[in-house]
Amino acid sequence: MQPKESPALRALIDDRYAELAARCRLAGVALHDDAGVAERIRRALLASDFAYDIWFRQPQLLAPQGLERLRAGGDASTRIETLRLDPDEAACMATLRRFRHAEALRLVFRDVNGLDELPETLSATSVLYEALLGAALGWSERALAARYGHGRDHEGVLQRMVVVGFGKLGGSELNFSSDIDLVLAYPHSGQSDGPRPLDNSEYFVRMGRQLVRLLAEPTVDGICARVDLRLRPFGNAGRLALPFSAMEQYYQSEGRDWERYAWIKARPVAGDRNAGKQLQELLRPFVFRKYLDYTAFAGLREMKALIDAEVARKDLADNLKLGPGGIREVEFIVQLTQLIRGGREPSLRVRGLLPALTACEARGHIAASRAKALREAYVFLRRVENRVQMLRDAQTHDIPEDALSRERIALGLGHASWEALAAELARHRAVVSEEFAEVLVPQGGRTASVPVEDVALWRRVCAEEIDPGLLEAAGFQPGAEAAEALLKLPQAATVRAMPPRSREQLDRLMPQLLALARDSAAPVPGLLRLCRLVQAVARRSSYLALLEEQPAARRRLADLFARSAFLAERVIAQPLLLDDVLDPRIDQLPLKRADISAEISRVLGTLDEREAEAELERINEFKASTAFRLGLAFNDGRADAVATARRLGALAESVVIAVMALAERELTEQHGRLPGEGSGFAVLGYGSLGGEELGFASDLDLVFVYDTRRAHAMSDGARPIEGSRWYQRLAQRVMNWLTVLTRAGRLYEVDTRLRPDGSKGLLVSSLEAFAEYQRSRAWTWEHQALLRARPVAGDAALNAELLDVRREILAVPRERARVLADVSDMRRRWRAERDRSDERLFDLKQGHGGLLDIEFALQGLVLAHAAERPLLLLSTANAALIEACRTSGLLDDAQAEVFARAHGELLRRALACTLDLRSRIAPREPALDALSEEVRRVTAELGFAFAAKATTV
Repeated sequence: MQPKESPALRALIDDRYAELAARCRLAGVALHDDAGVAERIRRALLASDFAYDIWFRQPQLLAPQGLERLRAGGDASTRIETLRLDPDEAACMATLRRFRHAEALRLVFRDVNGLDELPETLSATSVLYEALLGAALGWSERALAARYGHGRDHEGVLQRMVVVGFGKLGGSELNFSSDIDLVLAYPHSGQSDGPRPLDNSEYFVRMGRQLVRLLAEPTVDGICARVDLRLRPFGNAGRLALPFSAMEQYYQSEGRDWERYAWIKARPVAGDRNAGKQLQELLRPFVFRKYLDYTAFAGLREMKALIDAEVARKDLADNLKLGPGGIREVEFIVQLTQLIRGGREPSLRVRGLLPALTACEARGHIAASRAKALREAYVFLRRVENRVQMLRDAQTHDIPEDALSRERIALGLGHASWEALAAELARHRAVVSEEFAEVLVPQGGRTASVPVEDVALWRRVCAEEIDPGLLEAAGFQPGAEAAEALLKLPQAATVRAMPPRSREQLDRLMPQLLALARDSAAPVPGLLRLCRLVQAVARRSSYLALLEEQPAARRRLADLFARSAFLAERVIAQPLLLDDVLDPRIDQLPLKRADISAEISRVLGTLDEREAEAELERINEFKASTAFRLGLAFNDGRADAVATARRLGALAESVVIAVMALAERELTEQHGRLPGEGSGFAVLGYGSLGGEELGFASDLDLVFVYDTRRAHAMSDGARPIEGSRWYQRLAQRVMNWLTVLTRAGRLYEVDTRLRPDGSKGLLVSSLEAFAEYQRSRAWTWEHQALLRARPVAGDAALNAELLDVRREILAVPRERARVLADVSDMRRRWRAERDRSDERLFDLKQGHGGLLDIEFALQGLVLAHAAERPLLLLSTANAALIEACRTSGLLDDAQAEVFARAHGELLRRALACTLDLRSRIAPREPALDALSEEVRRVTAELGFAFAAKATTV
């Protein structure tokens, strides 16, 4: 139902409609005021005095052709092509202004009549000003060329101006009556080629002045656009246009945080757009840092303080843009995420607010509920702002004071009254204020409450006035190690070299860390690790900023460093993982192999250049982050041991796939491809990788196999080699790249001794040789190993053939008693050589009743019965094999329950030992002894003799 107008407002609309009708009659314009047309015109008159003024000045816009233009689709760019600009400057300016008025009227008409949604209105407004800029710049270029020729560089190459749009123009979300923020540039120094040559520095300054005059100088027709050039280097004190080299030098040496925020939305909007894209690439390292950049908080806080001061000085509390809960705060929330993470995640480098918010939500950096609330508030605020400006074509963000104007805005936006709109406006602003406070307030370093004694303690550390007794009195026992670590920290070279601002950060941060370490589960170990971390990140102000700005990150870090030595060491070695401590985003983790592979591809796609070293480094970073987050989830009890081990296996498999693709690409570039479909190369995963039961520090057992039929074929590259050598080099490259130490660490240790003939055999075997070895020369223990083997990477067709070979070998009928005897004998040998259990300690893996007892028992059952129960060969994971053996009747329900429960618990304890950097040996205690006794009982019931001594070989 259409809201009802007050008598005063109805009278205003009636009077203006009558005046327009009279103006049309006087001008000889036929106004077809049928009900539909009249209603749409009245809606425009309700919302906009500007619409009334333009119709009154240009009544032809009410003619059928004019109304059709208002209703028609297509933005201003489709119509400005027909615009003919007179060489006379005054005539040109008049044409540009009349075009702008007609197009702006169209925007009002379509918006108030619901023909466009807000995003379309803002985009069309941006396109209008781009079109005006393009037309005005073209006129200016022709005018200067007539006098001075064309600008050229020192090589004689033509130079054109680059007009970079900022703010809402850059984001394609321009307000109806906004100014346009521009920076003018040109690629290179040089001079023009005319009879009166000018140096490019002067040439493009003059062009810039001409451009601004055409758009912004008031005439009888008003202005075309308000132009703001204060965002250029050095602001009003800087030259109007600069070459790219000067721009780069300025931002490298003088660029400030607020300029980084400004450049997020920057894009070329007129002139040489290709050169403009080059300028953006040149300045991208200034805007988006290579690593996560939490120093952006400080810049945001400074900008917010300046805005708050202006709001207080000018009484702008109700300002839609700058006031509390206003548009700028929504922008800050999103742009902060973009600046922190945009260097690592190119998908966040989008300009418009709504697309950027969607990108942040998609990557999990802004929760869906928060994103929804911010999106709704932003759209509401922008709609109100746009209607305020449409009212009188005024560059304002303040709601009018008079009741009639407020009624017009409210009714035009579909609200029954101003009071109803004001209530919804207040609600949205409160939401934004709360969200902004969540982002800005938890700085925690400057204002958080810190015990006075910890501030004093850190000061005494810096003054070298502490001893073990003082540390023990402060809660760190024993105090000797803690005192030594603390005394070394201020004297470390990296700390002494810190700039003053970073040192101030450190001095605010350390008392916080001391307090958190003291309250942790292990004060001294936690403190020692925190000291090592601080020393490792002392030169990286962004990491110090993260810890200072985020109390949650500090608390999680102190807790983690006290509870998990392994994860703490990972953070110290790779401080990039601090971001995962702050926000583990376990719900964003890719957990399936296909999803992990897709994420690796996405991560590699963010690189500017596909170069092997950079790709390996990025794969390392991804693997470290994902494994670390899996560790956090397990450590926090959010994921069980079996799921964690399976996911670590999927991660390793995906990494092997990515590294093999990289190795194959590099080898193909050097030597070409071998004939045939696919690569003809496969990677078999054995052991914990094949069994989908990887630990946090597990190595990878790999075997490489190639297609026998291509052994003697020649590759088709510039340096062709024989197939067997091609596959040998591919295997070596995969091995090297999995194990090489990069700046981001090493992917995995690799063990290839399970290949045919072990370490004496070739690194890569032909399929034929692999099958023949398994058929005729492999021992029972090698068939046990084959039970856990599966293809993890490579040619799909060859992988299928390998599975057939595996199935053939393992399904050979075997005498049950012989299998059980062989498996028992091998288990006893392993225990004799490797079991570290004693009266006090139990080896979780090798001990009698441990993980390997379960694994060997399952393997023995499968080998003994696979011939008549082939479905047993479908699984390689122990958890799945337990269920398969139960389903096949090889384990009764009680036995299967014991194995499943013991496997899960022993695996949990083993993973926990790794996370604490302990061997997988646990103190004996009743629950553990009872569990291992149950395993021993079940294996004995099944016919295995794991307890007796091994037979002599």
